[in-house]
Amino acid sequence: MAYTSAQKRQHIYELQTYLHALSLMDSDIPPVIPSGIYDPATIIAVRAFQRKYGLPDTGNTDAATWNRIVSVYRSSLSAAPLPYAVFPSAKYTAAQGDSGQLVYVIQAMLHDVGARYDNAPEVPVCGEFDDITAAAVRRFQQWSGIPQNGRVDSGTWNMLVHCCEHINQTLMN
Repeated sequence: MAYTSAQKRQHIYELQTYLHALSLMDSDIPPVIPSGIYDPATIIAVRAFQRKYGLPDTGNTDAATWNRIVSVYRSSLSAAPLPYAVFPSAKYTAAQGDSGQLVYVIQAMLHDVGARYDNAPEVPVCGEFDDITAAAVRRFQQWSGIPQNGRVDSGTWNMLVHCCEHINQTLMN
């Protein structure tokens, strides 16, 4: 059976998907948007990958290049988890009225505390620092001996992180 153009596009799309993922982890690899077309952006990304990993700099995806791309991609998926610094700075304070990614993370941690301890309030994870979140922060601050202002500064953040790490370690044992 002949190699169809649809199969070729699928393989190019898969290559581009791997290169796109690798570009997120390594700024030396330029980003590629998967399209199934071996376009100039794909050639540039392949060449950058080849240079980085000591392969002939051709821009063509031969077997050695393909195998190395797949190997690097798969090893990145099985690597140890990376820490993610979501709290902006030691001087930052998250407070009622804020919204976004940081608030989601705070609420997720408060939710974990609530799931572990019966007397902890339920906190919906919605990304909006609302009255319920502020009350849960005050309650957590009370338990932790922190001034109860309902805002998350670096001290409250660190205590919350330690609490969640403790919860996770306890669950793993």
